[in-house]
Amino acid sequence: MRPPIIFRYVGIVLLFNGFFLSVSAIISRWHHQPDFLPLLYSAAITVLFGIFPLIYVPPASHINNNEGLVIVVSSWLLSCVVGILPYILYGGEFTLVNAWFESVSGFTTTGSSILADVEALPSGLLFWRAATHWIGGIGIIVFVLAVIPAMGQASMLLSRSEISPLAMKNFQYRTRKTLKILLSVYLSLTFLETILLAVCGMGGFDALTHSFATIATGGFSTKNASVAYFDKPAIELVIIVFMILSGIHFGILYAAAVSGRIREMWRLSVVRFYIGSMIAGVILVALSIHGTIFETWTGALRHAAFQVVSLGTSTGFATTDTGIWPAFSILILTYFTLQCACSGSTSGGIKVERILIFWKSARTKIRKLKYPNAVIPLRMDNSVVPEETVSTSLLFIVLYLAVVFLSTLLLTGMGLDILSAFTGSAACMGNVGPGFGAVSSLANYSRLPDAGKIVLTVVMLLGRLEIFGLILLLSAGTRK
Repeated sequence: MRPPIIFRYVGIVLLFNGFFLSVSAIISRWHHQPDFLPLLYSAAITVLFGIFPLIYVPPASHINNNEGLVIVVSSWLLSCVVGILPYILYGGEFTLVNAWFESVSGFTTTGSSILADVEALPSGLLFWRAATHWIGGIGIIVFVLAVIPAMGQASMLLSRSEISPLAMKNFQYRTRKTLKILLSVYLSLTFLETILLAVCGMGGFDALTHSFATIATGGFSTKNASVAYFDKPAIELVIIVFMILSGIHFGILYAAAVSGRIREMWRLSVVRFYIGSMIAGVILVALSIHGTIFETWTGALRHAAFQVVSLGTSTGFATTDTGIWPAFSILILTYFTLQCACSGSTSGGIKVERILIFWKSARTKIRKLKYPNAVIPLRMDNSVVPEETVSTSLLFIVLYLAVVFLSTLLLTGMGLDILSAFTGSAACMGNVGPGFGAVSSLANYSRLPDAGKIVLTVVMLLGRLEIFGLILLLSAGTRK
């Protein structure tokens, strides 16, 4: 392990954060708002700590696996640390714990908030808050690798540590090409949604920040009532479409856009399961809330579609208070909070691929019990899934649910009710944002004790790094 090399790469990430802090300060200065100095000081501190390793440590194109892992995890953690600086310096609702919670929630694209009055924040801080989503959405390291030329083997190792291994299996390109695909799709979706939201009547600033949150599947809004504030079906429809697109593997979107054969996406079992499960969820939730919460089918379908897609892609926007919905609807939405969207997207959660592998492996196991001597490989789209991938996916699901259970146990021990504790834990683990009960869609996490907020930030990081990242970091120094 070479600490200077680690510091150099983490320094590059800090400079990247410093750039967005500087942009936030410029926005604040333009509007003559009181958050200018907190943002300026934060940008200066971040750039200062980021530039020193670049001056004193020479570049290295070759790094080992342990160094790559430490660089990726350290970049996430230090980004969250510098992310609290403008919040702390600004004050208001931001105590140290609250600032840490908001920063981690932003960078992990969770979207859970401790703010009782989001609209009281100045424009600069609102932009920084949205920018943490956008930076974290596709991955801090992916951004850096995509914009910095030729980093050799270091680029390959860092991208493997940053991008989910399940997602990497679906990219049939070299590392540099993969990174360019991710970034081009990310930028294109953000640009298109910003334009469409502005056309639908949303102000330019709100359109940009909501696009940041949508494409990153984050959920931070500039309004206390989230998307419900605008109350425009056209805006909701645009956000629904882009939430769905942001939940699909970016490599699939790229291939479909380049070839022009968008219909071919439907041939992929993952896409069919992803879209099909959400259609089923919308129908079931609409049936549940029609006549009880909404009198008309139009209202029931409108809000059911938005909430199912919002939670099913781990975005977390809201158009209504789901905390008062029937228990049946809450259970359906909780399932989507656990499942979420596809690997290779900005979504969190267990991921559709793993859920599909789980059901297929269960069916294969039943068939093997019926025909003990048969050789029955698990297939997806006419390709055999390796046993290692199956076992790793099932292990991930078990560990994922174990973390949710443990977090629920800790929160109930702190006095939180079981519904709020479980759904809040599941929402933070899946980087979804809102749960139910005290942490429902139009509520926030401000009423949780500080210890509970710290527990949930750890859960958010575990979810964003897909559990194994932090576990491997703790054992990175071990040797046989």
